[in-house]
Amino acid sequence: MSFDAHALANAATRGLRAYDPGHDLPVLRTRFGTGLCELGSNENSHGPSPAALAAIESALPDIFRYPDPKGAALKVALAAHLDCAENEITLGNGSHELLMLIAQCFADAEHEVLFSQFGFAVFPIATQAAGARAVCVPALPRVHATMPFGHDLATMAAQLSENTRLVYLANPNNPTGTWFGDAELLAFLQRVPAHVLVVVDEAYHEFVTVPELSSALRFVPQFPNLIVTRTFSKAYALAGLRIGYARSSAAVAGVLECLRESFNVNAFALAAAQAALADQAHVAKVRTAIANERDWLTQQLRVLDLFVFPSQTNFVLVDFARDAAVIEKSLFERAVVVRPMGGYGLPQCLRISIGIRAENQAFLDALTAALAA
Repeated sequence: MSFDAHALANAATRGLRAYDPGHDLPVLRTRFGTGLCELGSNENSHGPSPAALAAIESALPDIFRYPDPKGAALKVALAAHLDCAENEITLGNGSHELLMLIAQCFADAEHEVLFSQFGFAVFPIATQAAGARAVCVPALPRVHATMPFGHDLATMAAQLSENTRLVYLANPNNPTGTWFGDAELLAFLQRVPAHVLVVVDEAYHEFVTVPELSSALRFVPQFPNLIVTRTFSKAYALAGLRIGYARSSAAVAGVLECLRESFNVNAFALAAAQAALADQAHVAKVRTAIANERDWLTQQLRVLDLFVFPSQTNFVLVDFARDAAVIEKSLFERAVVVRPMGGYGLPQCLRISIGIRAENQAFLDALTAALAA
């Protein structure tokens, strides 16, 4: 009798597919060397604060010891930065882990989870892993005047039911780059009953420049069913260390702590995140540089008669009005890695991270050649 591990897995796991991280970048780095232009993972090419690098080096002698299981020093720093209590913060191995953890703690086969079409890929994965029923609400239409493919909060609110347990929102959203303002979020939260938890993922919050969007954090004291997740992977450029955090009511954080893995954040991540958080001047410098490059790249792409979605992130989504696979392949052959969007149901689109000028120019040069071909 043959052994079938898949058949032994529980029903929720059997239906899952592993998260697709895109191209095998370690192999590509060997193939292309320093000539590889990596613009597919929304990383921060400006790098972390020098203070974060120094903190990692200082932590090296204690590598044989376990990290602080509570992350107490970082929680103190985050509480001061966010103006909240330490027991309202949950630390995670990136915000990805926290989004999964929330579903593990609060969703099950008897309840449903709402999220938007073209929302972050982890939302349906977390839902299915918890065995909950997924409700994918259509995004705003492509022809929407100001926010094509953005979250349709009014329709999402209308879809809430007695069986709804979680709502996942991303603001700004990955992969579209679109966003909704504070007033729209408040109106939505006022329509959400107390038995529904609302999760707002703000992974790209630090790149926001529009005045109408501040942060969902301002509403946490008013709505105890609100959870806000953030990461140090993007603006703080600590993607390789995998660290994120959530702010919620102390009651919600207490539930999350029951299932959070022991030592889920390593010592170097704790030290680097605390140092990076203290260097807000570096974050401000990065925000300005990326906003400027985002505007420049958007204009250059529009000159090529391409549709570029509005973005408040460190990437842009580009619609080529045809299957983009050939273009993506051509860019790849020229050592430029971008992210195809077929997995999101957007086969005509490519997502391009905002790099430094040299990277952005290399992408444009390769794209111009690809379009000409």
